[in-house]
Amino acid sequence: MNKYLIRKRLMRRFLLRFLVLSAFSFVLIAVIAAVVVWVENLFPAYEGVLNWIENRIMLLGTACFALCMAIIFCVQWLQLVSYLAEVVGAVQIIGEDEQKPVELPSILFETQEQLNQVRQKIKVKEVEAREAEQRKNDLLVYLAHDLKTPISSIIGYLTLLRDEKRISPEMHDRYVAVALQNSERLDDLINEFFEITRFNISRITLEYSRINLTRMLEQLVFEFQPMLAEKNLQCRLDMPADLQLRCDADKILRVFDNLIRNAVTYSFENSEIRITASVSDTAVTLNFVNSGHPIPEEKRVRIFERFYRLDASRSSRTGGSGLGLAIAKQMVELHQGRISASSHDDQICFSVELPLS
Repeated sequence: MNKYLIRKRLMRRFLLRFLVLSAFSFVLIAVIAAVVVWVENLFPAYEGVLNWIENRIMLLGTACFALCMAIIFCVQWLQLVSYLAEVVGAVQIIGEDEQKPVELPSILFETQEQLNQVRQKIKVKEVEAREAEQRKNDLLVYLAHDLKTPISSIIGYLTLLRDEKRISPEMHDRYVAVALQNSERLDDLINEFFEITRFNISRITLEYSRINLTRMLEQLVFEFQPMLAEKNLQCRLDMPADLQLRCDADKILRVFDNLIRNAVTYSFENSEIRITASVSDTAVTLNFVNSGHPIPEEKRVRIFERFYRLDASRSSRTGGSGLGLAIAKQMVELHQGRISASSHDDQICFSVELPLS
């Protein structure tokens, strides 16, 4: 229920109460006037006093009615102040007491319901924030632990290269290759640290330009060839030639990079990744499909949360920081698009819908 409807109902209730009290005052004055006439007829001895009252009945009636209106206004005002105090107290309950429900007078029933809904939403947000913070802290601990492995390996092999004076060229090249591999792994881990920080503090603005979406994906797939080769994967691109899209090229590239990287990570070996595109009058829809273990429903509904990782392993070697899909969702929604995930029969599909204009 929106605030305008609540305000309308409250104003109607206060107006109805005012009209009822006004009508009651008018009836009361009329009854008093009738009583005066009845007493005049019943007790002739008081005729002088009653005549004086009767001659001034309009003035006295108006004064009484005005007095009643003033009393009604004061009562309504005091009630309004009391209701405001009740609402202020209810707001304090929302912030301080997590168990006690908000209770307001019946006239403020809608306000009471709204405050209780707000209270429930705050609880949900607090739980989500605590869980996200805990996942982030756990991830930082795991990353910090994983940093030790490549650092120790790099130091060890560089020490061997320094101390072994008569090492063969083959062993020299092997030590260098291992040190380089671990250096690259160390670089990835450090980038994940920066990714976590950047996701929380950055203010993202879009810089639109017209791009060739087909060529962007072709180039991106080509850059993933080394990763694809490690698991003997094939990546097939099925989309219209020279498909144009107006977007922020860097942000959309990051979305596609995260989705392809996710597909490679969770694909079965010796399988195929398919990227398809369909165009309607208003939007282009891209599907990233790979063969892998089905995603359980309880994980699928949380897959775009920050720091949430499908891989149950604590090691950050598999599954990354849990930010890739969250970032992809944020980028797509900034473009007024939608992203979703589905999974069935060992097929995982991520769909991205982007407006053409």
